[in-house]
Amino acid sequence: MTPSIVPTAPPKAPAGTLTTAFDDTLRFYLNGTRVVLDEIDPEVTLLEYLRGIGLTGTKLGCGEGGCGACTVVVSQYNPTTKRIYHASVNACLAPLVSVDGKHVITVEGIGNVKRPHPAQERVAKSNGSQCGFCTPGIVMSLYALLRNNDAPTEHDIEEAFDGNLCRCTGYRPILDAAQTFSVRKDARGPISGCGNAKANGGSGCCMENGGGGGCCKDGKVDGVDDQPIKRFTPPGFIEYKPDTELIFPPALKKHEFRPLAFGNKRKKWFRPVTLDQLLEIKSEYPTAKIIGGSTETQIEIKFKAQQYPVSVYVGDIPELRQFSLNEDHLEIGGNITLTDLEGVCQEALKHYGEARGQIFSAIYKQLKYFAGRQIRNVGTPAGNLVTASPISDLNPVFMAADAVLVAKTLGKDLEIPMADFFRGYRRTALPAEAVLASIRIPVTQEKNEFFRAYKQAKRKDDDIAIVTAALKLRLSDDGVVEAANLVYGGMAPTTVAAKQTNAYLVGRKFAELETLEGSMNALGQDFDLNFSVPGGMASYRKSLALGFFYRFYHEVMQTLGEKSDEEAVAELEREISTGKEDKEAAAAYMQETLGKSNPHVAALKQVTGEAQYTDDIPPLKNELYGCLVLSTKAHAKIKSVDFAPALDIPGVVDYVDKNDMPSARANRWGAPHFEETFFAEDEVHTAGQPIGLILATSAARAAEGARAVKIEYEELPAIFTIEEAIEKESFFDFFREIKKGNPEEAFKNSDYVFTGTARMGGQEHFYLETHASLVIPKPEDGEMEIWSSTQNPNEAQAYAAQVCNVQSNKIVVKVKRMGGGFGGKETRSIQLSTILALAAKKTRRPVRCMLTREEDMVTSGQRHPFLGRWKVGVNKDGKIQALDLDIFNNGGWSWDLSAAVCERSMTHSDGCYMIPNVHVRGRICKTNTMSNTAFRGFGGPQGMFIAESYMSEVADRLGMPVERLREINFYKPNELTHFNQPVTDWHVPLMYQQVQDEAEYAKRREAITKFNAEHKWRKRGLALIPTKFGISFTALWLNQAGALVHIYHDGSVLVAHGGTEMGQGLHTKMTMIAAQALNIPMEDVYISETATNTVANASATAASASSDLNGYAIHNACAQLNERLAPYRAKLGPSATLKDLAHAAYLDRVNLSAQGFYKTPEIGYTWGANTGKMYFYFTQGVTAAEVEVDTLTGSWTCTRADVKMDVGRSINPAIDYGQIQGAFVQGMGLFTMEESLWLRTGPMRGNLFTRGPGAYKIPSFRDIPQVWNVSLLKDVEWKDLRTIQRSRGVGEPPLFMGSAVFFAIRDALKAARKDYGVEATIGVDDPTDGLLRLQSPATPERIRLACVDPIMERARVKPKEGEESFFIAI
Repeated sequence: MTPSIVPTAPPKAPAGTLTTAFDDTLRFYLNGTRVVLDEIDPEVTLLEYLRGIGLTGTKLGCGEGGCGACTVVVSQYNPTTKRIYHASVNACLAPLVSVDGKHVITVEGIGNVKRPHPAQERVAKSNGSQCGFCTPGIVMSLYALLRNNDAPTEHDIEEAFDGNLCRCTGYRPILDAAQTFSVRKDARGPISGCGNAKANGGSGCCMENGGGGGCCKDGKVDGVDDQPIKRFTPPGFIEYKPDTELIFPPALKKHEFRPLAFGNKRKKWFRPVTLDQLLEIKSEYPTAKIIGGSTETQIEIKFKAQQYPVSVYVGDIPELRQFSLNEDHLEIGGNITLTDLEGVCQEALKHYGEARGQIFSAIYKQLKYFAGRQIRNVGTPAGNLVTASPISDLNPVFMAADAVLVAKTLGKDLEIPMADFFRGYRRTALPAEAVLASIRIPVTQEKNEFFRAYKQAKRKDDDIAIVTAALKLRLSDDGVVEAANLVYGGMAPTTVAAKQTNAYLVGRKFAELETLEGSMNALGQDFDLNFSVPGGMASYRKSLALGFFYRFYHEVMQTLGEKSDEEAVAELEREISTGKEDKEAAAAYMQETLGKSNPHVAALKQVTGEAQYTDDIPPLKNELYGCLVLSTKAHAKIKSVDFAPALDIPGVVDYVDKNDMPSARANRWGAPHFEETFFAEDEVHTAGQPIGLILATSAARAAEGARAVKIEYEELPAIFTIEEAIEKESFFDFFREIKKGNPEEAFKNSDYVFTGTARMGGQEHFYLETHASLVIPKPEDGEMEIWSSTQNPNEAQAYAAQVCNVQSNKIVVKVKRMGGGFGGKETRSIQLSTILALAAKKTRRPVRCMLTREEDMVTSGQRHPFLGRWKVGVNKDGKIQALDLDIFNNGGWSWDLSAAVCERSMTHSDGCYMIPNVHVRGRICKTNTMSNTAFRGFGGPQGMFIAESYMSEVADRLGMPVERLREINFYKPNELTHFNQPVTDWHVPLMYQQVQDEAEYAKRREAITKFNAEHKWRKRGLALIPTKFGISFTALWLNQAGALVHIYHDGSVLVAHGGTEMGQGLHTKMTMIAAQALNIPMEDVYISETATNTVANASATAASASSDLNGYAIHNACAQLNERLAPYRAKLGPSATLKDLAHAAYLDRVNLSAQGFYKTPEIGYTWGANTGKMYFYFTQGVTAAEVEVDTLTGSWTCTRADVKMDVGRSINPAIDYGQIQGAFVQGMGLFTMEESLWLRTGPMRGNLFTRGPGAYKIPSFRDIPQVWNVSLLKDVEWKDLRTIQRSRGVGEPPLFMGSAVFFAIRDALKAARKDYGVEATIGVDDPTDGLLRLQSPATPERIRLACVDPIMERARVKPKEGEESFFIAI
């Protein structure tokens, strides 16, 4: 957006109060160029400023510093370290005032397509960019690392991206690209950065080949580190030369930091440069907001609409960023950055030694997983303390250490003991006019004092804590506890000491079991949580409080040399991740272009920030910004809507709602039922349903206007879960069934009949680019051009025409690219683009809107949660005889695509198993959540999860390894599925064996059995999961595609097709198909965009069928052109170029444009009759995964995964590997981590709680398998596959492979429960026995609650009568 320019008026203080002379001009450098600003909007962030001046490479992904898409580098002189530091920062949080006197570097500033920076080029060429929206931020994080450390270790590389998220790639190729910059090795030998390493396709690193004297990348000769570092540049990459980087501008070294003041009547900024100036300002403005890193404040402004009329930026006061090592304490400035604090802790450890420096070791450990590097580069301990978060990572450490806070006012200094600092939820003892100047942290005693800190979160990296603890103990020489201070976060509204436990411990002999037992009892009383406790997870949080103390107790015992439970002490740590791909997979069928691993055609544009997304389109004259007015109630009647207050806000132009529709019918959408409304009419059915749209001259004013609209509701009962819907019979009018054989008879004849329930939650798409659209009305005939981030331009066109009351031929919808889609932009994108089209028609002005992450998550729908109730008949030999299954999906409040999702789940509920007698029934639950929608897999993963759940539980009931049960029941070639389709080109059994052999599965199973027998708190699990995914739209008419191919005079080719590019590499594959068909280089083929005026009536880009459909349509068009050019080829000879042929044909008036078309043959299934072919073919795969679980906390890590997919003859293996890796990690997130929660009570009841990266966790860089091998099936025939190149669709099928991690966790948990005699009863269908019934996702909480050790049993919190949990898990 363009920041609004407001003439500055320095704040006028009462005469004689502020003695400082303030400047009102910002001076900084941007990409090497000096910038001077004296007209500054005080509300603008660095991101808004950069995008407003056209530097759109820096992206807005979340607005809360949680995804890293907005990462830039700010170079500055650091007053703590006295060195230049290149800080990666979140531009979405950084106030513009914070860059005065600094050098801001954006992705555009380090390279471009013609001359990319080595970091950009290596990420692009290593296939580390798919949709590309997150890529500039990732590149800048890598750039920051290299600027600060041009010789990073592999550990430095692995940790460099802890503040960045990517939803497409699965992270592996990004890490591989980044590791090419690492120059040293660790104790294990050569790292993956060595280009000669066999893992990187080389002949072998010198270390692998037995070369002595260390790795060639080591920079050492015979182990002596006295040589300059020799960087190895992998073949084909630009050499990295640190001395060619942008210099720190010499003028900034002399920059005089002047006190600044600027603002307008809405907001004032001060930037003092001395502590005295700050105290003077604070004395005059006691309520002024002190800003250090702005990591919390910006979130309060954006998401809680907090207003801070006076803000004071304190990041440039050197006095607040110093530290001193004193005899008995370390004193740190309150505003020292957390990154610098890491270094200070390391220095303090060296200074005081290990025994006296235990507290600094604990702080360093907590900081390692404190947010991401971008936050640590600006966040401060003072900010952390004053924010008073009850789940702070650092505050318990300061409190347990008995730190003293030094606060200053203009007249006096105050010393506040940490024990007295927190007064209540988010309230502290800091006086309003005071600032927190420094923190004094005592050292521990040389002997007999012990200090440790712990943290548990949903995700290891960049996550807020569930529970934190800092535990301190002092013993006498004879082992009696003299003092104890056990402090916890996440257990109360404030950071709190376990007072009863502290009192109990004092005076007791520590090394006695009675002391441990009594302490655990006292902790249970200190933290006697109610089941409905705010924040939920009562049992889990209590178990963590007990578990942390148990771990601490035994660590102290171990240190004392006493008998201890040693295994409980060590926490789960990851190794450096590695992986390999089979680079020779396509060798047997590789052609001139097809079959080659070409990088994504837009990769270089994406890594340099030149790739344009919808919201990057430059602002148009007279453009308006839209902001949706959304319902805040889950189900209610609308009594009144008053938008007059919004129209009173300067900059707000208009309000649009249902009354602006040309007819009541025009407000309805969602084929085939048309029951959904663009704008709510008399009733809202979900929180987040659009009621209206505010239009304003800036996005900020539009958002302010939307908040000002007053809506009166009359609340109605709401339904959220599948179970509630079943109980209240709240269903859509939909019922499907598939019946094969005679299940009733088969159950009678089966040796055993077992029953069970499979339950899995939904999943947020979390594409990095939220829904965005720009609508440009034309002056004639109601014409309109719509740029939209949509997978479905055709439907966007149809509904825009509907609400504008014109024919479709007047509307052109265009898509350049999307920053991710995953199905979430198939239908839900239509809502925004259509509403904006109506607004543009009404105002006759261009209208733009990009949803905030919060708006996107509450309005756009998720993957459908599913419930399956199954009954399986099986014989003693393991052969399954019958399946009876009821499937329920949670459709949300409207139909959307729920029917098709339910149907696909039903057709995948057989997994890969031949079951002769099947009866499957499907229903859709109507609830008051957002309308759930398409998501990669489209019901397939849910159906297969139900299948693998009943396979796992049946195997447990039979006492048989589940791997064997699967093998016994696999389909054989050409056997019929339950929907009567023969399984052809069937390779799952072959891959099942290959993966076991390649992964040494049997050997590892033995090792795991031995490991589990020897370990109590650590358990390992192994799983081997197959997949069979049907490819085709189940709606027959969608299986068609068109293409338009033009050949120009110069031999260049322009291709248009109906598919959209969302990172999956579709345009890359289509370019390759055209290049191969026309026998020209890829560089001569170009795809500009997807548009409804070049290819009409295109199907949505979905169902993993887009390469099949559009590829054949392009091939068809090229075949027509080749036929027309054939006489000229014959005439001009084989050496003639396409330019020669085109020119000759043109002179003969031959048409050099061709329209291609393709429709999938043979398919067409009839429900009820159970006849016809549902899918054109099945994409198949098998994955083995191994995990290690820390059962004391529920933490886990995937130690290894081996994924093998049958994708036929790959068009582009690099693209396919990217899809496999990305889908696997997304699937792993679905089944282990990603949990959507709704609020049950309070003013926001019925609203989604997990509405951004702060609360909703997708996998990050350090969640991927530590060893990750991916391969494609080769050396087989595909006799029945009749697709383009005989390739198979690959977008969705690998997603279910991520469930292998879930089932490996289940395997580990079975071992943990077995230690306590809790197991399934063999041969009996007993609902009360020890069978493990694990729901998806297997979060750390669910993992811990599935354990049955005494600590967990002691911690279980039972609900009182009528008591319900704080959150609703859908």
